Amino acid sequence: MIRAYTSQDKSKLIELLRQNTPEYFAASEEIDFVNYLHNDIEDYFVYEEDSKIIGCGGINYFPEEKSARISWDMIDPKSHGKGIGKKITQHRIHHINANPNIDFIIVRTTQLVYKFYEKMGFELQNIEKDFWAKDFDLYEMRMKNKNG
Repeated sequence: MIRAYTSQDKSKLIELLRQNTPEYFAASEEIDFVNYLHNDIEDYFVYEEDSKIIGCGGINYFPEEKSARISWDMIDPKSHGKGIGKKITQHRIHHINANPNIDFIIVRTTQLVYKFYEKMGFELQNIEKDFWAKDFDLYEMRMKNKNG
């Protein structure tokens, strides 16, 4: 089940981030994620199975650029490869596609998972070495909003 994030989910999401550190996130990113949860959430979703959160991901909007950015995606490592990331990403893409004021969907990820987004239809736009932290490069990708 995919549902909207509530503040009661915060500690579970921080634990999910820790489970994906250091493989997919640098330890230094936890501070950024906590700040995001406190200050920068616009639309954020969690994926639950048997009342346990095993995935999450957000959307931030940039109306002046007519874009939306998929942000802070993570899946419980025990559930990697089961299609949960795909479901959460598709859910957000459909959510964004319903907004005719958005022309592009952006994702900023790393070299570790950019191929996943490529399979989802995103195209690589830019790479910046060691952007997030040492050995965590920025891979900026985008796709056209189907209704934009």
